[in-house]
Amino acid sequence: MQWTGLNELREKYLAFFESKGHLRLPSFSLVPNNDKSLLLINSGMAPMKKYFTGEITPPRKRVTTCQKCIRTPDIERVGKTARHGTYFEMLGNFSFGDYFKHEATAWAWEFCTKVLELPVDRIWISIYENDDEAKDIWVNEVGVDPSHIVRLGKEDNFWEHGSGPCGPCSELYFDRGEQYGCGDPNCGVGCECDRYVEFWNLVFTQFDNDGNGNYSPLEHPNIDTGMGLERLACIMQGVGNLFEVDTVQNIMKHISAIAGVTYKENEKTDVSLRVITDHIRSTVFMIGDGVMPSNAGRGYVLRRLLRRAARHGRLLGIKEPFLFKVADTVIAENHSAYPELADKQDFIRTLIEKEEEAFGKTIDAGLSVLDFMLSEMQGDTLSGENAFKLYDTYGFPLDLTRDILEEKGFSVDEDAFNALMVEQRTRARDARKDAGADAWKGKAAVIEQLDANDFVGYTTLETKATVKAIVRDNELVDSITEGDEAIVVLDVTPFYAESGGQVGDVGTMTAEGGNFEVFETFKGTNGVFAHGGVLQTGDLRVGDAVTATVNAQTRAATMRNHTAAHLLQAALRQVLGTHVEQAGQLVDSGKMRFDFTHFVAMTADEIAQVEALVNGWILEAIQTDIREMPIEEARKLGAMALFGEKYGDIVRVVNVPGVSVEFCGGTHVSNTAQLGLFRIVSESSVAAGVRRIEAVTGAGVLAMIDRYVAQLSETAQIIKANTRDDVPRRAAQLVAEQKELQTKLSEAEGKLAKGQLKDLLGNTTDFKGIKVIATMLKDITNDALRTLVDRCRDDENLIAVIAGVNEKDGTVSFCCYCGKAAIARGAHAGNLVREVAAICGGRGGGRPDMAMAGGKDITKVDEALYAIDNILETMIKEA
Repeated sequence: MQWTGLNELREKYLAFFESKGHLRLPSFSLVPNNDKSLLLINSGMAPMKKYFTGEITPPRKRVTTCQKCIRTPDIERVGKTARHGTYFEMLGNFSFGDYFKHEATAWAWEFCTKVLELPVDRIWISIYENDDEAKDIWVNEVGVDPSHIVRLGKEDNFWEHGSGPCGPCSELYFDRGEQYGCGDPNCGVGCECDRYVEFWNLVFTQFDNDGNGNYSPLEHPNIDTGMGLERLACIMQGVGNLFEVDTVQNIMKHISAIAGVTYKENEKTDVSLRVITDHIRSTVFMIGDGVMPSNAGRGYVLRRLLRRAARHGRLLGIKEPFLFKVADTVIAENHSAYPELADKQDFIRTLIEKEEEAFGKTIDAGLSVLDFMLSEMQGDTLSGENAFKLYDTYGFPLDLTRDILEEKGFSVDEDAFNALMVEQRTRARDARKDAGADAWKGKAAVIEQLDANDFVGYTTLETKATVKAIVRDNELVDSITEGDEAIVVLDVTPFYAESGGQVGDVGTMTAEGGNFEVFETFKGTNGVFAHGGVLQTGDLRVGDAVTATVNAQTRAATMRNHTAAHLLQAALRQVLGTHVEQAGQLVDSGKMRFDFTHFVAMTADEIAQVEALVNGWILEAIQTDIREMPIEEARKLGAMALFGEKYGDIVRVVNVPGVSVEFCGGTHVSNTAQLGLFRIVSESSVAAGVRRIEAVTGAGVLAMIDRYVAQLSETAQIIKANTRDDVPRRAAQLVAEQKELQTKLSEAEGKLAKGQLKDLLGNTTDFKGIKVIATMLKDITNDALRTLVDRCRDDENLIAVIAGVNEKDGTVSFCCYCGKAAIARGAHAGNLVREVAAICGGRGGGRPDMAMAGGKDITKVDEALYAIDNILETMIKEA
């Protein structure tokens, strides 16, 4: 048994099982793929559940992985003990209906005793109490000493999760020695002390549980094993816990160097070192897999970890952002197994630094508010209302508040806090609904009573239809007449209803006796397509035959913009990174608005790259492939789904071959060339970590060009340029002329100031042996005022306060100078000018030698200047 580094252990394991016919798969993302039961992957088998259930065919019947995992239920325990952590790696070998107990046990023993060379007498085996087959295999086939096999009950050695596949387990333990024991003579496998450490769990999935306690054998049993990499490293390196493992310890050493502390010298600082070490590991890997900080879901988990780590940094005396520096060490220690971390290093660093800076701006204020809350608190429990205020206003996650309170011996009312969180989410959800097509429910709740109608608008823009229902003033009516606003429901419609960020179609319904103009189309929760509009002529009745016609020009423009949104997302992911995900969109005939996850403003070069990619795909004239298919087939194609969206068994997939594959129910062009042109109009921020791009296509680009040309022509005329092309030269010429005039003006003001200064110095007063200038000048700029006062610096025994009055806007600026001799006797320009300005309803301040302030009431300037002697009386000491 030789000391072995964590990275080497990972490779040894994976290579060993490759030699046994297993396919080595890279770690799956921490973000579950189409599994809403998990926020984050928390075990080796979690991303392969559908291989075990048969929903998806595995790439091979034998697979081995080292899976990144995050678990946060015990987050408050992290740091306080050396056992707990949120991030870990799980080694595993899996059989999907191939080998079973014989091979799994034999290979586990071979790896432990032959590859790792663990001492046989220190390995113990636990089996399920009724699994005689497993004991027979371990003893008679593998050759394990029967005295080293322990039977345990269902709670310890039987894996099941409700109904479905389940089975007994067999676990491998390592005896670390008496020094780690509890001293109990009965201490053994299963004891809660640290002597016997379980490091490998072999799950024999051989039964199907019907949910009522009845177990039937599976036709094809499976193997699912899991071994914690850090736990194995503890054994192989002879260290006490995961924080002493080589790669983890290197991260902690970086933190210790920044903080100027040493591990194991002080338990209080040790807690903070462990918290930061664990949380920065989780943070780096989460961001590497595309998780962005937010106030919900996995983004909230990330933010909690970051802010908890940042706060413990402050407990160590680190005031500036530092986690982004430690991220470099996390990446350096792990990039051999996870090269994508190195590829995203700049992004990971920048995002962590931005989040640290944002939290740094609020944490001090939040801590002050918390201290005040505690001083006012009656009892030892902080109210849920106050905890929610800290979260909502200062960004304190509940567990951060809880940590701080526990350190002070207090608690928090978590039930009340959670109730307020539910209220906030409900308000936000209702607001989103009211802002969209759901707002029609108030106008036409009655359509929810109707049966769904047919939509044929993917293949035609016009169809014959029958009026199925008419709603006016939220009531079903038999007919409407000219000028009536109403909602009309047909038995079949070509009108696309607003959904997925695409607005509803507009157009007309023409009947024999009337013409109904459709202004918008929306859909009820029951699938009814409804058309809101006005009857322009005649009358319209239930049962009338109509020709429903979508406005082709508007639909075509909307289609161009919707396809452009797909191309834009693909381009953004290429240029900015795969962390980019759609966070919202609005597509109509005029423009496309696309919200996406990203943490900083795009540069001009990045915007240019994105535009070039999209226009390149347009020029390639790529034929789109739009069709419905089973959802599993779509996932095999790699189709991107909108996070949180619910999909049925059959989905519509929009495929721009080689560029983009997305789940989408919207309308799209048949060839990218139909977009014509693409141009980004603006890029801006809409929320923390969310950016927005507005763009146009086709005729929208031409209109934009026309507008720019008109503006350029107007500018040429204003600045008297010969042609539009001459505008840059003429503009540069005007700027140069302006600079020259400004220089001459400054020179003139300087000469004027010099003359004024001479006059001012000839009219000084004496205050206890110090010369004082207190005067007012009209219509002088602030720059000229500063220049004038600055020329007083040659006199060290002078105090000058000059008021510059602007009668046009009714304001005054005060500039004050105090020489060195005056300062030595107590003068302070900042304090003096602050009190003078206050008389005029203003404020300001500055250094002892030079300061400025502003005032709002010019009628009190004389009063303010007269007050200078009284103010100096409190400042100046006798010579």
